[in-house]
Amino acid sequence: MSKLNIAVQMDPIEMIEPKGDSSFALMLEAQARGHDVSYYVPGTLALERGRVTAQVAQVEVFDKPKGEHFKRGEFVETDLSTFDVVLLRQDPPFNMNYITSTHILERIHPGTLVVNDPAHVRNAPEKILVTEFPDLMPPTLITRDRTRIRQFRDQHGDIIIKPLFGNGGAGVFFLREGDQNLVSLIELFEQSFPEPFMIQRYLPDVRKGDKRIIIIDGEPVAGLNRIPSESEARSNMHVGGRPELSDLTPRELEICAAIGPALKARDFIFVGIDVIGDYITEINVTSPTGLREIKRFGGPDIAPMIWDAIEKRR
Repeated sequence: MSKLNIAVQMDPIEMIEPKGDSSFALMLEAQARGHDVSYYVPGTLALERGRVTAQVAQVEVFDKPKGEHFKRGEFVETDLSTFDVVLLRQDPPFNMNYITSTHILERIHPGTLVVNDPAHVRNAPEKILVTEFPDLMPPTLITRDRTRIRQFRDQHGDIIIKPLFGNGGAGVFFLREGDQNLVSLIELFEQSFPEPFMIQRYLPDVRKGDKRIIIIDGEPVAGLNRIPSESEARSNMHVGGRPELSDLTPRELEICAAIGPALKARDFIFVGIDVIGDYITEINVTSPTGLREIKRFGGPDIAPMIWDAIEKRR
């Protein structure tokens, strides 16, 4: 494979935690393959007369603790169409700023390969794409309507309510049947979020873990189970979830086989899905994570698989 010129659109590199950052893992692998790696933050994107630019800096990365993990050059205004590959890797929230960046990056794709495809990322945020598979999901309602939310809770008892475009477990609430805080919580959500909310039947199987499964080019490659602490309903590792490598069950393989064609049709190279018990709860296509943890706990090194898929397209 000839050398590729790669730019990564991501959050400030000095702020990431390298031991757990999947964007960093992808940069390390690209560098190991001899590709040129640069980076920029999404706030510097610009579109003028059809030309897409950003303030881009060449970067060298090192598998070392935070603060020693990179060295970069000066930021220079650069035409992004001069790159072979752009990795769309900034973290959500999936807000109008994020959506605008996908519109801008669409101007250079696929001449410059943007991973994942920006138009399909825009049209398939994590908690919306998954609703294409209602038979694989727990009972789910998307609405701002208080009456519908109360009816859903009356029907299903314990529920989870969360912002539709949130991330990392932020704003996720577990309400038991009969909890008198429902209306107050809806009021808080109404003041905080302009979009509808997602309400799901609570799955007791979450106590056994919320599994992140990595899918490359439509095929599952590994799973990392995240078990919530005794004091938490959320399993995210930054709130105390305990990660452990986990083989995929027959049901999880069935779920992956069911959604795989839809992912391939959208040319999603790198996807992370979340599964609790027998149900899929999210399909993460914006900035999937889990690569470093899976490798650290004895699983496969997935970054090379992702770059194999990217290089096939170049």
